[in-house]
Amino acid sequence: MSNVRNVAVVGAGSWGTALALHLARKGLDVGLWGRDSDHVRSMQAEGRNARYLPEVPFPETLGATSDLEGLVDRADRVLLAVPSSGFGPVLQRIAPHLGSSGLIWATKGLDLDSTRWLHELVLEELGSDRPWGVASGPSFAGELARGLPTALTLASPDTGFAEDAMTWMAGGTLRVYTSDDVVGVQLGGAFKNVLAIAAGVSDGLGFGANARAALITRGLAELMRLGAATGARTETLMGLSGLGDLVLTCTDNQSRNRRLGMALGQGQSLEEAIAAIGQAVEGVSTARIAVAKASALGVDMPICSQVARVLFEQLPPTVAVEELLSRDPKPEF
Repeated sequence: MSNVRNVAVVGAGSWGTALALHLARKGLDVGLWGRDSDHVRSMQAEGRNARYLPEVPFPETLGATSDLEGLVDRADRVLLAVPSSGFGPVLQRIAPHLGSSGLIWATKGLDLDSTRWLHELVLEELGSDRPWGVASGPSFAGELARGLPTALTLASPDTGFAEDAMTWMAGGTLRVYTSDDVVGVQLGGAFKNVLAIAAGVSDGLGFGANARAALITRGLAELMRLGAATGARTETLMGLSGLGDLVLTCTDNQSRNRRLGMALGQGQSLEEAIAAIGQAVEGVSTARIAVAKASALGVDMPICSQVARVLFEQLPPTVAVEELLSRDPKPEF
């Protein structure tokens, strides 16, 4: 049984808040850090995150703070749930305050500046002796926050740390599985966002269920090819953090990436679509990284490539679809 009692959740967006709510309902003392002091004061006054999850009140064991260093100093464990764009800077801030605490992150994406996996930043900042893990899987924040069943995969090179994390994270309506395939879990969580944009574009153009199913299946094939080139295991990409998350984000409008794609398919500009969503859409920045990694590794990722062209080269979505459909026929496998 884990002796963890006090958890710091770093990142007061919808996902960080949902994780904090879940942990507090389990009876842990949870502190939730937000970078916006006005937002933190609002959460303290209202006892809820009115900006992102207004319908779910905070339990008594959940409090909000803008004192990041003090929160981390007091914590038995730290759970990092900031967008990938802020992961590196926040990691640098908390590193001197971690003490003996382990670190888990629930950020989906890669470092935007270096295109490195997030665990590579963690190793560089914390060294090889500090235990760490990454949690990912098919998980909409609003559903976990409302106590609906959710399952995640937690990957760590330290089996004991992963099993300990499972004991204090899992319970109630959250089930956690462990893995040691750190790259595979991160790959699925990051690149499925690009494919969700593609699925959204298809639906925004009115192409129907057949096209959506084909995009999901061929998108999975792209993930598998990239996984083979980066050392990820096939079973990981067929699991919760791969196929599970891919299906979720491609088929439900709770996905910001899918909604962005739908808006593009319906004629909105990228700027208009992002402004309407009002939160980070990780697949936009990840699309550039997908193209760069595919090119460097000699991996064929035509769907991700067309998404990047739609996003950054103003390629009309209808032309992108025509080019995908006109590719030379070949065996499926």
